[in-house]
Amino acid sequence: MNALMIKGLAFAAVLMIATLAVVMSMDIDLSDPINLITMIGALVIAGLSAGVSIKYINQMKTDTATGELVDHSWDGIGEYKNELPSGWAFSFLATIIWALWYWFAGYPVNAFSQIGQYNEEVLAHQAKFEEKHKNADAATLQQMGESIFLVQCAPCHGETGDGLSGKAQDFTTRESKEQILDVIANGSDQLKYPMGAMPGGMASGADAEAIADYIVAGMKGEAPASYGVCAGCHGADGTGNGGTAPNIADYDNTLVHSVLEHGKKGIIGAMPAFKGRFTPVQEKALATYLHSLEN
Repeated sequence: MNALMIKGLAFAAVLMIATLAVVMSMDIDLSDPINLITMIGALVIAGLSAGVSIKYINQMKTDTATGELVDHSWDGIGEYKNELPSGWAFSFLATIIWALWYWFAGYPVNAFSQIGQYNEEVLAHQAKFEEKHKNADAATLQQMGESIFLVQCAPCHGETGDGLSGKAQDFTTRESKEQILDVIANGSDQLKYPMGAMPGGMASGADAEAIADYIVAGMKGEAPASYGVCAGCHGADGTGNGGTAPNIADYDNTLVHSVLEHGKKGIIGAMPAFKGRFTPVQEKALATYLHSLEN
């Protein structure tokens, strides 16, 4: 055993002892599979580093270049036609195979990940939350809905729900006349109700104006004859025929759920979908609060 080999083995031993010392000083639990795999990997890397270094340093000291040179050279520097070193080639292939395994099957190692654990804890908390508040009264729902609104909705719709002076949906009224006329003219298929897309151009001119005025006024009194084209889907009272079409009279649970599920095109840009962000109780609470904002 030459001096280089002795130095290399000593270096590997020092690396391994240092690794063990750090682990022991930090009181790391090696019964955890993740910690154990990491520890073994660190020791293997220390050993391989020393072994590979010794091998190639020795090889550089003793080996001479052999093989057939290519026909041309660069400034007198030739290139051999030798095959790739087998160790390098097999290591490269093994790295590719390991990467594919890790990408498609190995991650997370031992079927664990912090993201997965977090998601499980969130789902468990949501289940407890739903059970606790499944029969919440109106006052509790409104208070809960206000908290959700101030955090998630107020940045665009304003703390009072006024839509920041027309820049976003104004929750103090169900619709504005401009919104209604726009939907009548252009149709809508954003919320994916069972009735399907509302086509544009179902009314125009004075008929569209009469429909918009009637809806904005709270759908009180006698409906204009032109409202008949709306009643077919939205119902005579505008409540959406049991959730098969949007409720144009009020912010009900189905409408709030549909907007949160699919997002909505707005005046200041598209409102993103909040799918999966809220539990059913939270959506109900938000609908309760929005209803309280209406004039």
